[in-house]
Amino acid sequence: MIDHMSTYATDFARTKAFYEAAFDALGYAPQMELVAEWNPEFSTQRMCAFGPPGKPAFWVIETKQQCTPRHVAFSAGSRSVVDVFHARALSSGGRDNGAPGIRVMYHENYYGAFVIDPDGNNIEAVCHEPE
Repeated sequence: MIDHMSTYATDFARTKAFYEAAFDALGYAPQMELVAEWNPEFSTQRMCAFGPPGKPAFWVIETKQQCTPRHVAFSAGSRSVVDVFHARALSSGGRDNGAPGIRVMYHENYYGAFVIDPDGNNIEAVCHEPE
């Protein structure tokens, strides 16, 4: 359903490094990086896109002001991948917002972990498969 989406970063370098570390566990990597030279209001604005090979799906866009936080959940192929995502996100500047574990309120196999990124967004990795 969703082709791509974006979030905004007040500290672009820090936020980009956070996602590089956290997304590595999910098999996502930087797919492209641009500077918005076409933007007369912010011609040095940086942006980069993460995703699986050849698919820039999640954009991080530099902004001058804090934006409303959002929640985004990314699919993980296994529970161990969720665990690695959580550990790498915490070690790269994220704050814990829910350790890896089953969330039975969603369904019996919902295994997720939540972190707050450098700009206050609630980022999740989730696996729906049984052990």
